[in-house]
Amino acid sequence: MPQGTLQVVLVSAKGLDNTDFLCNMDPYVLFTCRTQEQKSRVASGQGSEPEWNEYFEFNISEGVYELELKIMDSDVGSQDDFVGEVIIPLEPVFEEGNVPTTAYNVVKDKNYCGEIRIGLSFTPEERQSGDDQVEESFGGWKQSTYTD
Repeated sequence: MPQGTLQVVLVSAKGLDNTDFLCNMDPYVLFTCRTQEQKSRVASGQGSEPEWNEYFEFNISEGVYELELKIMDSDVGSQDDFVGEVIIPLEPVFEEGNVPTTAYNVVKDKNYCGEIRIGLSFTPEERQSGDDQVEESFGGWKQSTYTD
């Protein structure tokens, strides 16, 4: 399993279901990568066609297979509205090193409700080539056997 840094570029969204009936919604995105969470800025008044152009970084370790996005509508005086979500598998970015800006379908209750454009890149953690040699330099204890 790869370890390293995942860079996420949140570009824009279009065709989002507008949760505010009287005015434009104020969308933002919550990113979850296993236990790490980050939040984009609120695209105030941009409605169903927001643009962010923001960068995020996540530390990738064992057991991380996907990036979850929840698109929310910021509301003053009441709870924020859930617009939709996207789950992005990370295997392609681990294999290729990057995935250019791609449109992902936003879904809510299994129904399409817009798309969001995300770019991904992955920088593997550099493994020191001397790690194996350091272990071997402790006297070869792995090979020793007990004799009388």
